[in-house]
Amino acid sequence: MESRYAKINVSVDNVIFGWDGEHLNILLIEQKRAPKNVHLSPRLAIPGDLVLVEEGLDDAANRILKELTKLEGIYLRQFEAFGDPSRVKEEKDQDWLKAFREDPDAHVITVAYFSLVRMDLVNPEASSFASNTLWVEMHNIPDLAFDHNRIIDKALRRLRQNVEQKSIGFELLPEKFTLTQIQSLYEAILDKKLDKRNFRKSIKKLDTIIPLNEKQVGVTHKPGQLFEYKPS
Repeated sequence: MESRYAKINVSVDNVIFGWDGEHLNILLIEQKRAPKNVHLSPRLAIPGDLVLVEEGLDDAANRILKELTKLEGIYLRQFEAFGDPSRVKEEKDQDWLKAFREDPDAHVITVAYFSLVRMDLVNPEASSFASNTLWVEMHNIPDLAFDHNRIIDKALRRLRQNVEQKSIGFELLPEKFTLTQIQSLYEAILDKKLDKRNFRKSIKKLDTIIPLNEKQVGVTHKPGQLFEYKPS
């Protein structure tokens, strides 16, 4: 009698948000061409791969990111799991899986992580089955492999919740920053304009934002007061 239980693989996918001082970006990899289907255009994806037998999820998330992009030592936060049986069944995805997976028809459940990085502090490099890495602005994300567009949408939703509720995101700013820079970051993440007066009033109430007796130097506009972030 055929078993009703799925043969399951577990994977980890990493959504890496990057800040360039103006826009929110996503780090994508370009998959290597499938050797037997060189006529197919390679697809873009977020960095991800299967979990090894001896690995925990956090270890897998860090290993996979390092293997595919050479990034390491960045903070990764687990946020959701994805297990729709059809998520790896699209024909183009199957062609690639048949070239790179021992069991391309297996049901794949992925545990997703996200991270925030300053783009000027990291240098992603393609490796393993990634032929290229690239930063793509949040509003210009193309159709990706598997269900990676949906994973990014969910990660962005979680990021927005955390920004509003937990004041995360300051990792993306310089060590010393202005209120204008904070507002620019928040507006990029939330994808909406914020009232300048109300935003500054709420930011100044945070115990973690420390005003400094310093101003910007070397700017063509009126220099703004500098602040620093001190985690509680």
